[in-house]
Amino acid sequence: MAAGAKSIRRAAPAADPALRTVSRPELLAGGSDAAFRRMIHALLSFTRNAQSVRDGFGALIGVSGVQYEVLMSVQRLQGAGGVAVGDVAAWMQRSGAFITIEAGKLVKLGLLDKRADQADRRRVLLCLTAAGHARLASLAPTQTEVNDVLFGALSARDFQQLSSTLDRLQPCGADAADLIDQRTRGRQSAA
Repeated sequence: MAAGAKSIRRAAPAADPALRTVSRPELLAGGSDAAFRRMIHALLSFTRNAQSVRDGFGALIGVSGVQYEVLMSVQRLQGAGGVAVGDVAAWMQRSGAFITIEAGKLVKLGLLDKRADQADRRRVLLCLTAAGHARLASLAPTQTEVNDVLFGALSARDFQQLSSTLDRLQPCGADAADLIDQRTRGRQSAA
């Protein structure tokens, strides 16, 4: 057992099919959704840990976790001339308004530069400033160490499979979020 891992009692399969949380045969084992539920709980736990790591990276360079994510996204996407706010929003799966607000805070901190796109004056381009680049460069050794631990259980093949699976699951996640949003809005308007 890994350090920090706790032994937990395994939940018994739901005896009542009406309590199943999935219906697709690919997600059921022996008619039970217990393995699916374990996988969801493990995924949520890992996601919380990954968000804590993101927030920690941000704290180490004096910004919030989301602002760190914006800086990293701009750094990855900016190329030679900068990256449009809309492209950062699409990459991070956030609204353009959200990215605009967070980017504005990073501009005030002197970590991002914002300017009009010369080809399309309606678009705003973002790029790292020298100070932004320096903060990310100072963080890189810690990122390497922490990320190596975070994904320490993966072989090269596991990493490729996980990356491919997550790429395929991204649109499913967006569709599921839209579906639950519709259901909760419908319930709220009926109340």
